Amino acid sequence: MSTRRRRHEEPEEHENHERWLVTYADMVTLLMVLFIVLFAMSQVDQRKFNALKDGLAAGFGQSTSVLDGSSSILDQAGTTSMAPVAPALNFQELSEVELASTSNGVAEAMQDAVRRRQDAEAEVTRFEELQEQVLRALRKKGLADDVQVSYDERGLVLSLVSRHVVFEADLATLSTRGRDVVDTLADVLAGVDEPLQVDGHTNQVKVRPKYFATDWDLSAARALTVLRRLDEVGGLPGSRLMLAAYGHEKPLVDPDLPGSQEVNKRVDVVVLSSLPPETRAMLDDVAAAREGDGS
Repeated sequence: MSTRRRRHEEPEEHENHERWLVTYADMVTLLMVLFIVLFAMSQVDQRKFNALKDGLAAGFGQSTSVLDGSSSILDQAGTTSMAPVAPALNFQELSEVELASTSNGVAEAMQDAVRRRQDAEAEVTRFEELQEQVLRALRKKGLADDVQVSYDERGLVLSLVSRHVVFEADLATLSTRGRDVVDTLADVLAGVDEPLQVDGHTNQVKVRPKYFATDWDLSAARALTVLRRLDEVGGLPGSRLMLAAYGHEKPLVDPDLPGSQEVNKRVDVVVLSSLPPETRAMLDDVAAAREGDGS
């Protein structure tokens, strides 16, 4: 009975002491694969790498920051893994079109600004020649102190100031000296073709004019007196002449300055520029810059 029982007993299993070889072999195999990969990466095919980079860029919605070694795509504001995927070429073409359009727009704006500045400088140069003719003619007659020259967004402004009594107080009648000033201007202005605007002004003294209902009426009457003199005596055609009245609203100098009220009571003869408004707006700046440079 015991013999039969021993006959059917299973033999004892021997322990395998060489299992570590399997793990070791796996590790060696992985190391070998690692070194092969590292060796392969050390000799990069630039063309294949660029193809890989472009492919990944398309998959990540044109973001190549991971491949370029910059900040992670997760660090970029507004970029998520759920962003819609679009072909990289479309983004590239769109960005190039927008960049080209923006660059062209900036370049055109700069060219326009330069062109307007050049036109304004040319206009000021031409007006300076006219200004010199006017002052030369006035100096010959000893009347230079009766006209003040300036520029604004309209053109060249010849202000008939009343320091030497162009107009008597409360009157719109030119004095003898005033008539000489206007006639001298007419002789010079007959040589140019620009239209002329005659502006009437009063000073800022808050007293009702003696012979006129308001200072608006007085300023209009003074402008009309000069306009008629330019036309009827100076021979300037009426088609070149126009009139405006400003009352006390546009002082030439600060009304608080001593003697300002004599200067602000005046008539301006404006030689109107034919340049576009955005170019005319530069006339005063160009003239001021030249005066500051002493040119």
